[in-house]
Amino acid sequence: MSTHSLPRVRLTAAAAVTTALALALTACGGDESGSEKAKAGGAGKVTVTDATGARVEVPAKPAKVIALSEMDLDSALALGVQPIGLTAGRGQKGAPGYLADRARDIPVVGAVTGPDIEKVLRAKPDVILAGQLADQKVLQQLKAVAPTVVTVGKDKDWKKALDVTGRVLGKQNEAKTFLDGYETRAAALKKKLGPNAGATVSVARYSAKGTAVMQQGVFISDILKDLGFKRPGIQNDRGQGHSTPISDEDIKQIDGDWLFIGTLAAKGKDADLFAELKTKPAYRQLGAVREGHTTEIDGSKWTSLGGGLAAQSVLDDIEKAMAK
Repeated sequence: MSTHSLPRVRLTAAAAVTTALALALTACGGDESGSEKAKAGGAGKVTVTDATGARVEVPAKPAKVIALSEMDLDSALALGVQPIGLTAGRGQKGAPGYLADRARDIPVVGAVTGPDIEKVLRAKPDVILAGQLADQKVLQQLKAVAPTVVTVGKDKDWKKALDVTGRVLGKQNEAKTFLDGYETRAAALKKKLGPNAGATVSVARYSAKGTAVMQQGVFISDILKDLGFKRPGIQNDRGQGHSTPISDEDIKQIDGDWLFIGTLAAKGKDADLFAELKTKPAYRQLGAVREGHTTEIDGSKWTSLGGGLAAQSVLDDIEKAMAK
């Protein structure tokens, strides 16, 4: 089920005037000599290439960073940078559940559907990490506020996004160290899996609307690929949206040697959803359920946009469940 609808942008008349003025100033200052000066390393500025291939001039050491996607928030925190604004995670009122403690004091400036331009403007950021935002009108409004970098490519590759974010934040070395650490940890876990190496692993999400599976082209599928796991049925195919709804009659699509299933509900409500799921006869008949090979997971970590911290934590979850 795709959640990528058009961003809802709230913009008052005063904010609109301010944005328009900023756009005019940006256009006036965008001459070739200024651009060449930036490329030559002028006055605390660097030029980075974003996920779309665009070159963006940013402060060499930005102090006030806004993260407009879950992956941006994850990447910034992984690199030791505390953003001054974030967008709420998929199905969340604030940061994704697995980042809630780290991001407790960061104000919300938007939702999965898009940023609140007024709030972004008031925050006075040095740089904006725009995730996979593709709406050109919204991007232009953001660029009027501060240098804006699209960090997440169409492939949603969290490793590439972390590298881009590292360059934007002046944390290239930290990004490389983090990625090297992940690769080392994943390789070690792959060996530690023993007889479960190469197992068929299914990942699903459950909500009041029903069950959905995670197909290819999303964060968790890349993690499972790194570990050498197989995937069942349609989970080997690229989905049209972030997740693919499955009817109760077709719930066998989520079966596998091992099943990891989560919700995006808040703690407490997720228990109610899992209890509801377990009453379904078709669910109880799944092989993974009968074998006791099911693990209830944090959906905000496993089945959302992800990032480096999510990846490390997913490895922990898999080791606890499968490396016995």
